[in-house]
Amino acid sequence: MRIGIPSETKTLEGRVALVPAAAADLVRRGHEVFIQAGAGAKSGFSDEDYSKVGIKIVPDAAALYEAGELIVKVKEPIAGDLALLKKHHLLFCYLHLAAEPELTSRLLDIGLTGVAFESVDENGSLPLLLPMSVIAGRIATQIGTTLLHQPNGGKGKLLGGMASTPRGKVVVLGAGAAGSNAAALAANAGANVVVFDKRQDRLAEMMALAPNVTALYAYESSVAEEVATADIVVGAVLIPSAKAPRVVTADMVKTMEKGSVLVDISIDQGGCFETSRPTTWKEPTYVVDGVTHFCVTNMPGAVPQTSSMAISAAILPYVQRLAGGNQWRDYAPLKAGINVEGGKIVHPALSMA
Repeated sequence: MRIGIPSETKTLEGRVALVPAAAADLVRRGHEVFIQAGAGAKSGFSDEDYSKVGIKIVPDAAALYEAGELIVKVKEPIAGDLALLKKHHLLFCYLHLAAEPELTSRLLDIGLTGVAFESVDENGSLPLLLPMSVIAGRIATQIGTTLLHQPNGGKGKLLGGMASTPRGKVVVLGAGAAGSNAAALAANAGANVVVFDKRQDRLAEMMALAPNVTALYAYESSVAEEVATADIVVGAVLIPSAKAPRVVTADMVKTMEKGSVLVDISIDQGGCFETSRPTTWKEPTYVVDGVTHFCVTNMPGAVPQTSSMAISAAILPYVQRLAGGNQWRDYAPLKAGINVEGGKIVHPALSMA
């Protein structure tokens, strides 16, 4: 199969879907692999790194989409990509269509087959969402910590505190991969951490993280009480392939101290704060009722070398199956990942949206 790897087009997005070593494995299997010139540069991979292992460099996006049958990218297609996608393309990337009705409509009009990383399901786990969730969770705490700094508009509080001063408080909503990593980093920094979830096994895991971590069932009243006194709130709520529920209301935000911080990892799926709206790395924050909101839709894009290596390792086995012919449709994890096909919505979570 002819496999195309385009440059990412979202604002300040530096990831590349397949690093040279992964693309080389596909070449060794007899596939033709094309990459757009410069696609790997921000991740630390030059065109020469690709060409010397048999990947063909094409000059621009138009040539890339013309050459490829299977298009493998990281983030969902935007205007420039959509103009070049055709019905015969098999698109494999993050799509997050539950929060993107306009994108869904465009893909339906094109009529292509779109398999979403976040929908690939291995016996109830989401292996292609996991690596980026881990990174996003860690970035959420790092970013939240710096946004507490007074020059950045924060309340001027050191997250871990020190002798004679109080510790900061971090509330994490959701104890999956993203939330647990956000909580672990905050706990290691010395903050008092409160994690909410509804699964008892996850709550037990969070309690075992450290003595300064409290794990609570996500009753609405309990969330409201803890959010009111939080320095940082990290939203990491996930319903696979569906729109995120609004867990923190606008009224709850009003109860927070000025200079506190909200970081919404769930923004890819619409956000779990009522006051959330998508932002970019170019303009990452805004303020509502004195509370700084960070709602960047591609958080792992800030560390493209790490992120590219992680996502490439995760997706390669699935790319190999997709490139092997139509038998991939009999493979349950990839079948579960089909979001749109032939002008129709296929994934049940999207059908109910």
